[in-house]
Amino acid sequence: MSAPANAGPRRPLPGPPVLRPAGLRRRGVIPGIRHRPVPPADPQKAAAVDERLEAWARELDLFPPSWNGDFAGFQFGRAVVLQHPNALDLDRLTVAGELLLAENLVDSCYCEEDEGRGASRHGLGGPLLLAQSAIDPFHGTPELEREWQRGVQADGPLRSYHWAMKDLGRFATPSQTDRFVHDIARLHLGYLAEAAWAETRHAPQVWEYVVMRQFNNFRPCLSIVDAVDGYELPEALYARPEIQRITALACNATTIVNDLYSFAKELESDPDHLNLPQVVARNEGRGLKHAYFRSIEIHNQVMDAFEEEAAALSLTSPLVGRYAQGLSDWVAGNHEWHATNSHRYHLPHYW
Repeated sequence: MSAPANAGPRRPLPGPPVLRPAGLRRRGVIPGIRHRPVPPADPQKAAAVDERLEAWARELDLFPPSWNGDFAGFQFGRAVVLQHPNALDLDRLTVAGELLLAENLVDSCYCEEDEGRGASRHGLGGPLLLAQSAIDPFHGTPELEREWQRGVQADGPLRSYHWAMKDLGRFATPSQTDRFVHDIARLHLGYLAEAAWAETRHAPQVWEYVVMRQFNNFRPCLSIVDAVDGYELPEALYARPEIQRITALACNATTIVNDLYSFAKELESDPDHLNLPQVVARNEGRGLKHAYFRSIEIHNQVMDAFEEEAAALSLTSPLVGRYAQGLSDWVAGNHEWHATNSHRYHLPHYW
């Protein structure tokens, strides 16, 4: 199951992230954004994960008809290969991909009205409660449990959650799977807050929006970095406030990256879509271009805090250092995936 705490080589945390001068672009990299460049994903490994994921998804009949072509465009295999460069084996990378795919299914099919897949923000709490039960099982009478099991298996997003969680449990410890359950609940709370704001037409302040995004973010993906790499950061360490802080900072940096890279696409499809540049623009009243550059600054400040605090904590123990490195690797790989995924993202014409 888990490797010893000191198993495998441990690389030191990288230095400060790279700040590329404005005007210097590498493919789709946002000028001026702080990030750590990473090597390209191994195409054979990414293709192997994609092949396994597609077979898994087809076997479970997870794709709505409107998703034709989306699987290849999302590049799930390439995403997890970039995000988990020290994964113990292909099986664990595949499960990371299953969980990523499942989370996107729930988001797209339940939450994203603008994607035309029958999602609705109205009454979202009910579907998300049932989705949570797919990984946090219901316990009741035998008859009610059978009815719940039939309900879970009758719905694609619920099936994806259920079976991906089963696969995670084959190699993760009970503590690691329970951590993931709680982080999915955080994610669902963020979905509900965003939906409530849309229904009430609440215009959040910048701090309110970033608080919401600390819940509605990639944290479930980052919470499994140790399990995918083949070891465990024990609960007693994981629960420490300073470990929780670097985890949250890493997650918040990746989420702002998503806001920045998806901004142009969202602006074209839904000019009122809630994202950090839009919120900054409404609060500061200086236009979207200024707000976009201000959002880059906010991201860079969060990245600086993460890198500095993670580097300091990594000196306290080899195990904490290994976990901090895993977070840093995920952040760097996630940025590379966004910057090079031209199927999904392109930058605004601000340079």
